[in-house]
This record gives sequence, C-alpha cells and structure tokens, in this order.
Amino acid sequence: MACVLLFSRLLPFSHRLTRTSFCLLSLLFSFWCYCALFPAGTIMQKSGDETPSCRRVLADGAKRRLQKSASCVLPPDSRPSGAEASRLQSHQRAPSTLHAVRNDTPSSPVGALKFGNKKLPNAIIVGVKKGGTRAVLEFIRIHPDVRAAGTETHFFDRNYDRGLEWYRGLMPRTLESQITMEKTPSYFVTKETPHRISAMSQNTKLIVVVRDPVTRAISDYTQTLSKTPDLPSFQELAFRNQCLGIVDTSWNAIRIGLYALHLENWLRYFPLAQIHFVSGERLITDPAGELARVQDFLGLKRIVTDKHFYFNRTKGFPCLKKPESSGSPRCLGKSKGRTHVQIDRDAIEQLRDFYRPYNVKFYEMVGHDFRWE
Repeated sequence: MACVLLFSRLLPFSHRLTRTSFCLLSLLFSFWCYCALFPAGTIMQKSGDETPSCRRVLADGAKRRLQKSASCVLPPDSRPSGAEASRLQSHQRAPSTLHAVRNDTPSSPVGALKFGNKKLPNAIIVGVKKGGTRAVLEFIRIHPDVRAAGTETHFFDRNYDRGLEWYRGLMPRTLESQITMEKTPSYFVTKETPHRISAMSQNTKLIVVVRDPVTRAISDYTQTLSKTPDLPSFQELAFRNQCLGIVDTSWNAIRIGLYALHLENWLRYFPLAQIHFVSGERLITDPAGELARVQDFLGLKRIVTDKHFYFNRTKGFPCLKKPESSGSPRCLGKSKGRTHVQIDRDAIEQLRDFYRPYNVKFYEMVGHDFRWE
C-alpha cells in the first residue's frame, strides 16, 4: 500500500484517472513491488520437482528405499553426509534379485515367515527295496520330532553331481530339536553310497529294513510284473540253470538279498552301532514293537505306540488308525500288501539253499537271528 500512496502523490491532480482505472493500476503496481521484494523461487515450487520429497526421506534417516530416477535428484547442498550417507548407501545396496519396493509397500508380517531351516538329514533309511521302507517312514513320521522328505531323493546314487545344497533343498524345514530324514532303498546296494554319506557326515544314523531274501525277491518280481506284463517268468530270471540249481546273481532281485556282502561295504565307513536293522516280518506282526526300537535308536521319546496301529485284514498289513483331524485311516498304497505271484515250490527251496550261507553270515555280523527259514 505504500507503493500505491506514493504513486498517487506523484500524479498531478488534474490527470488522475477514474476510480476503476486507478484501482487496476494500483493492483498491478502492488504485484510488481511484491515480486521485487520476495523472489518467486522461495515461494513456489516448480511443478514436477520432487526434491522436497527426497529431503523428507533423508530427514527420516533413509528408512525408506530411494529409487534412482529423474524424479528424485538431490541438489548438491542437500546431499546427506556422515552416518546419514552410510545408512542410505546400505539401503541402496539391495541385491539385484529383489524386486523394487515402493515407499508405501508394507513389510511382511511376522506370521508369514516359515519356521525352521532345511538341514541335511540326521538319519537315512538306506534299504532295502520291498523290505518295508515306506512303512517305516510313514510310521516314524507320526512322531512330532521327526520330519521327512516325502519322495525318494536318490541323491547318493543318481544325483550326487548336483551337490549337497541341491540335496538340502529337498529336505523339509525342521526346528533345531527335530530330526530330518529321507529314505531311498537303493542306497544299500549302491557301492559308492556309504563313502558319499560318510563324506557328508560320519554321524548320520542309518536304518536298514531287511526281509527274507526269497520272499523279498518274489515281491520285487511281482511289482515289476505289474508294470511290465510281458516279463519272463520268475524262474527264467532267477536261474542260469535251474536243473543244476545255479542262481543268476546278476539279476537285481536276487543280488539285493545278499545282505552280508552289501553290509561289508557299509562297515568300511560306519560302525555297526550306527546302523539299525528293522525286521520286515516283525514290522507286519508287531509294528509298535519295531517302531519302539527305531525311536530308541534315533534317541526319541517313545510316542508312536500300539495305539496308533490296527491290522488291515484285506491288505494283510498294519495301517495307522484314524487321526483326529482326518476322516479315514492311513494305509499304505495299493502296491503295498499286493498278492505275490505263485512260484514253483522247488524253485523256492533252491533259492533258500542258495541264500542260507549268506543269511547265516549276516546274522553273525549284526548279532541277530532273523530266522528266514
């Protein structure tokens, strides 16, 4: 208003304009004076300039991640320094595999985090095929302190070149107090496996489920025949010359039953006390008793007991009783308890004669008579 009064005095009275024109000129002159006294840069921010936003983020201690873009360029006089700058750099060193996070993205809730870690197994069921390994795994994993890989990993016999980290990735997450397990029955008869498991950990506990080798061979053949109907007869595969009683040990179904020979290979790398043998026959007649011994071997409290089992007469095999959270009992798959192919009695007796010295040696090695006669 001081500028307006000055302007009005400078004009001669005779040349004063009309009231309306005078007001317009006064307003224009006032605006000019105001702009001269207060530069526009201190009052207004150019549209699209997000520098104040950047300053605000820095003032917050760089708690939010800044993205390198044209919309956030800091002027030289507003760059952070000292501890503030180091905090900002640490936030900007996020791995390239992470996605860019918006400033308003909420952090993951604690409840969404997965509990436990993936660990290499403390115990492995290493054999044998058609001995009852699946039953032992399903029965022992009832125990709250046991977590197991659901499928056979075949790491130490087929996938060893993939490395231990690949193997670890197949394991379930476990707490520090829990045991991690897996089962692959072919490990017991694979020559390289004992050395490889020992290289991973010499403290690994090993479980071997054994069964009468003659019955096991017939069960093995029955399963293969269900997948390959045109398979030669059992006698053709089991004998090089049945009349002379010469058994073909190159056939895998026969070779697996030579338990004493396979065990010799394992004892080069593990003490006998670190290997537990489960009777496939007693696993059917007394599953609770066999599981009690397995729990003792693993250093677990005996939680899996006879109250968890019932005998399924249709399958001829024990099943787990119905859990409270389920509507039906848990029995093993159709391939378990399958009716065996009928084999000539003479062929069976010849195989028993063949296996007898190997069985006796095996009994002596493990200190237990499994009575496979």
